[in-house]
Amino acid sequence: MNTNRLLIVDDEMDMRNGLQRLLSREFPGLQIVTLADAEQAISYFEKDSADLALLDIKMPKMNGMDLLKHLLAKDPWLTAVMMTGFGSIETAVEAIKLGAYDFITKPFDKALIYRTLSKAMERSRLMRENFTLKEQVCDRTKTSDLIGQSPAFQRFQKNLETVARSRYTVLVRGESGTGKELTARAIHTLSDRKAKPLVMVNCPAIPEHLLESELFGYTRGAFTNANQDQEGLFSVASGGTLCLDEVGDIPYGIQSKLLRVLQEGEVKPLGSTRTIKVDVRIIALTNLNLEKMIADRLFREDLFYRLNVVTLNTPSLKDMVEDIPLLVNYFAKKVCCELDLPLKRFDQWSMTALMNRPWPGNVRELQNVVRRVVMFCPHDIITFEDLNFFETPPRPVTDSAPREDFERNGKFEAYKDAKDRIIDSFTKDYISTLLRKTGGNVSQGAELSGISRVALQKIMKRQDIKGGDYS
Repeated sequence: MNTNRLLIVDDEMDMRNGLQRLLSREFPGLQIVTLADAEQAISYFEKDSADLALLDIKMPKMNGMDLLKHLLAKDPWLTAVMMTGFGSIETAVEAIKLGAYDFITKPFDKALIYRTLSKAMERSRLMRENFTLKEQVCDRTKTSDLIGQSPAFQRFQKNLETVARSRYTVLVRGESGTGKELTARAIHTLSDRKAKPLVMVNCPAIPEHLLESELFGYTRGAFTNANQDQEGLFSVASGGTLCLDEVGDIPYGIQSKLLRVLQEGEVKPLGSTRTIKVDVRIIALTNLNLEKMIADRLFREDLFYRLNVVTLNTPSLKDMVEDIPLLVNYFAKKVCCELDLPLKRFDQWSMTALMNRPWPGNVRELQNVVRRVVMFCPHDIITFEDLNFFETPPRPVTDSAPREDFERNGKFEAYKDAKDRIIDSFTKDYISTLLRKTGGNVSQGAELSGISRVALQKIMKRQDIKGGDYS
């Protein structure tokens, strides 16, 4: 087991000492630091750190809730468990919304505190590993936004690395926003051509009458204002990689000339009678159905087979939902660094909402939502309510789409009542769907949802949902 450091903050000396003795015996490798109040904890974090924290809520001067907010602003990866002798579901929910992992009441049941701390240690380990994984992937690919640890992403990453080591032409296919351009950059960076140029060509952005001369170059006098020879992008990329973004948008007439480059390894500049040898690896990107375009005579079949030597499919976000927390935390940290903001983090409720939201724009859409929320949210812990307020404007409601009815007994419903009702409905629907998926297994449901088992049980109790009804 990796060494973890636990911070215990409680104003009662007997409680601190008792917890230290108890936990030292159960977790021999655990480093335990005990402090008497929030001021000591803040001072400690100015020069040191911890993986876990047990924080008493009722303390003089600064209470545990305020301390929690302060510590999470310093270290968003801290896993905190709150302690109190005055437990209530409302207090537990408030603590979890602020970013606590779990909540336990005094006096403690030994088995409960052992189990809670074991899960907290595992959660801390996974969070740190996720962050390390992101750093490793950044170092390996130099494309920091191309991250994940889901089975779908790991398969994709393995295929990417295999493809990069080859010298074949690559066709990268995937939905909009799945990182096709990042994939192309990663392939180049991991290849033996990485010391040579990577030239990106956005095919739809170049007018048709200029695309040929841009790709293949031209000679002096080839057309009006061609006052000197100009090498094309294929020549610029020689020895390296040329990426054709949205290759399906290349005009049909130019496709035959592109085919010759792939077949012969040479280009003929516009206005020239001679050809120039080029050594270029082609990576083509598309989100279009090229097979249908071939049937519609919009794309050359022979060019398709030349491009489709090796195909790499970028996974959509719906295939890697479990990567959303990793991506959200990474994008949030990135925005805070770019804008010189205090580190902000999403609470469990907002993260759950992001995981259950459809993402037709995939990772790009997720990144844009996180950027907006982090930029405009005035506080450090982003809640479900913040997400609803700061997220993208709602899509237009069509006449066929269901509309929320805010009329109650002939009166328009108050904002708070409507919000509470909708959140309650969402919670009930989410937990019911979760338990149906796990066959009523609460532990498995906690793992899937990212909610601690204790918190999930409290939500189930509040909603009068029983796991046995789904087994």
